[in-house]
Amino acid sequence: MPNTSPLASLSLRQQGLLMTAAGPLIISPDALLVKLIGMPDSQALLWRGLLTALGFLAVLALRLRGAIVPAFRRCGLTGLGVALLFGASNIGFVLGNHYTRGGNVLMILAGTPLIAALLSRLFLHERQPRRTWLAIGLCLTGTSLIVLDDAGPGAWQGNACALMSALCMAANFTLCRTRPGIDMSPILVLSGVLVAVAAGMAGVVQGVAPMLPAPARAGYLALLCLVLLPLGFTLIQRGPLYLPAAEVSLLMLLETVVGTLWVWWILGERPSRLAFAGGALVLGTLLGKALLERHLERCRARSVQAGSG
Repeated sequence: MPNTSPLASLSLRQQGLLMTAAGPLIISPDALLVKLIGMPDSQALLWRGLLTALGFLAVLALRLRGAIVPAFRRCGLTGLGVALLFGASNIGFVLGNHYTRGGNVLMILAGTPLIAALLSRLFLHERQPRRTWLAIGLCLTGTSLIVLDDAGPGAWQGNACALMSALCMAANFTLCRTRPGIDMSPILVLSGVLVAVAAGMAGVVQGVAPMLPAPARAGYLALLCLVLLPLGFTLIQRGPLYLPAAEVSLLMLLETVVGTLWVWWILGERPSRLAFAGGALVLGTLLGKALLERHLERCRARSVQAGSG
């Protein structure tokens, strides 16, 4: 019986594009929920690590059922590197927001696609077409407009942590591309454990005892760390199976745009007109690039059919 699913008419690349784009949309309430939870950063990292590890494990169990151990083995030593980089990126993101302005963090993270493109060119010899470089430039501009009101000098420690987050996330996606066809999302379980261990050790050094969130806010923490982050980042981490690292990083900018709208809707923090313009530029660029790629794929398919005929 023929497959009548709407996805059946899409190429694997286009299916990967939709799957990867869904990830940032799922995790887009991250900044909003972190504000609502209101925990100290060391404690937030501890619970974020522990609960996301459980969440990733639950997602993995639902996806693979009894084949979890072989999935871990396939990741190999590369998977260990991915876990370390993903964990470091999470730590850099949280600490960056603690030590500097949120706008600075988002502006620096907007450079992740550029870093990923450069790393892929340097280590994988992947050349990006001009349209990808143009999209990176437009999205950088759009993200800068979104966070302009909340950007400033900030503290160098926070800016450095945000840069670490961007570098590690870009390196993570680039490293995944060195193992074509290997799904690295199972190793995110280990990443959550590593984040929790690092946060716990930091708490011991600082003399801070583990604390539970306020009962009224525990639900937000559970929703974020047990559901949204595991689902969203599993989809994002599978992105390099289908797309270059730079394109996966570009799609992650959806979180900035949609996350800003969440904060506006729930907390009433209305974005400026420049922020609206920046969001429209990012969304328009990503949509335009996706449509152009779809058109080029169809043209190539017609060319192949004509040549074979």
